[in-house]
Amino acid sequence: MAEAMTRTPEQIFHDHGQALGSGDLDRIGANYAEDAVFVTPSGVLRGREGVKRGIGALLGDLPNAAWELKPQFADDVLFLEWSAATVHARVEDGVDTFVFRDGLIQAQTVRYTLVAEEG
Repeated sequence: MAEAMTRTPEQIFHDHGQALGSGDLDRIGANYAEDAVFVTPSGVLRGREGVKRGIGALLGDLPNAAWELKPQFADDVLFLEWSAATVHARVEDGVDTFVFRDGLIQAQTVRYTLVAEEG
């Protein structure tokens, strides 16, 4: 894990985005600390397995989505405004906050509204 110690928040976020795009939950989990905290609208998930469950559920709601991300970094914190859309659903008001420590994501809060597309 020595490589993780040298990664900047920007590098971690870039790898996280690539893993999200491929749906690779193991790679996603590897970007989080073992004791990471993942706060979702439905509750708090802990550890890498909790993160993988939470992100897996989001990806399950938005298969093959088109994502739009607007990241704003401030030292070891990232504020991310985002949206995603599929033919069946879209996300409104997606906002995440990431806290980075020692080359990994230590904590993340997630807030979004999933809206079904009519048609």
